[in-house]
Amino acid sequence: MSKLAIPSLHQALRKSFTNLESNQKVWKSVLAECSPLMVSLGNLAEQSRALSNVQISNTPLRDFPDLEDRLRFKLSHATDVVLGKLNEKMSSLQSVKDSISNQASGVLQLYEQNADSLDMAAVTERSATTPSVVDMLEWLQDAERHYRQQLLRRKYLLQMLRADDLSSLESAPHRWKSLDSPDAEDRITDTLCKVSFFMESQ
Repeated sequence: MSKLAIPSLHQALRKSFTNLESNQKVWKSVLAECSPLMVSLGNLAEQSRALSNVQISNTPLRDFPDLEDRLRFKLSHATDVVLGKLNEKMSSLQSVKDSISNQASGVLQLYEQNADSLDMAAVTERSATTPSVVDMLEWLQDAERHYRQQLLRRKYLLQMLRADDLSSLESAPHRWKSLDSPDAEDRITDTLCKVSFFMESQ
């Protein structure tokens, strides 16, 4: 039975790593689209603060009595639009995380269903082209954990942002950037290199 379970596990693992590889690209692409939006948020907050610091009534623009209100409304609306776009990006990141989570839990479930019939030698055996089942399961779990934590932290940061809280908006680009985890991404890329031959073999 052990010999029958390994090929089905290998097939599920191949599918999971193929899914991880394509989703990592999507994740990076969505994050790249978020960066200029975060910068826009910071800029809009700075403009709003500058507007608050200017006494329009003491400038030649005082002849336009509703100018300040109109500018404030325009800035507030622009901020809401950017926050809306960022929330759309969060939905895309959520889809990536869900896809990776579903694949990882599916493989783990298959492994647990067959655990009684799998001997330790079969799941720890590795070759030049095929890592062990145990190693690959661990790598998948690590990747899933990374994207889950990243999503939670980024969603939490966005939930804390409000159009009328200029300080949080001004610091948002820096805080967003500080959530980047290049080491974890490098480890996932390294994992995909380790399984590249395995993914191509059938």
